Amino acid sequence: MKNNKIKYAQSRLRKNILTLSAFLLLSAIVWFDRTFHPFLKTSVSTSITQDSDWDKYNEKTFTVVKVVDGDTIDINIPDGNYANTRIRLLGVDTPETDKSPKGAMYFGKEASEFSSKTALGQKVVVLMDKLSKPRDKYHRLLAHIKLADGRILNKELISNGCAYADTRFPHSYLEKYVQLEKTARKEKKGLWEKVTPDQMPNWRK
Repeated sequence: MKNNKIKYAQSRLRKNILTLSAFLLLSAIVWFDRTFHPFLKTSVSTSITQDSDWDKYNEKTFTVVKVVDGDTIDINIPDGNYANTRIRLLGVDTPETDKSPKGAMYFGKEASEFSSKTALGQKVVVLMDKLSKPRDKYHRLLAHIKLADGRILNKELISNGCAYADTRFPHSYLEKYVQLEKTARKEKKGLWEKVTPDQMPNWRK
């Protein structure tokens, strides 16, 4: 009888240990899923989005259907629920126009007119950059824009004094764009003829 009681106690102990082990394992799985799954899901989703953006846009030819302002254009290919894809020109920052919530800035109208005259209605090639993220925080595609004659719109804006070389974010032509700005400034091209420090964007002051 005593041996039966010992065996029964051992059996209950083993059962309790197995039950506890299963509970701890399940808890660990739930914790891992809640802690890391969103990160893993986001990482995979981001990777897929980046790859699909490169496949969809890079080195492809499109038509510019709208110039939002000097450094922002729309091209004729759907993007999610939008009929067109919005592109923020990489490595440049043009002054704001009166369409901006921030209000118009010195030379904003001229910069917008330059982009319209140069690219609106034209076929362009989208050139994405390995050193840059494919999208900005507003989900706009980031790219250099190659015009039909081979010129790069981003460079043209800086060279003609219609844009600042934006040094806040990495890209392959950062040093080149900075040099182009120095030359435009020296030659007093565009905005550099009369702009004052208080008329510059906050990040440049």
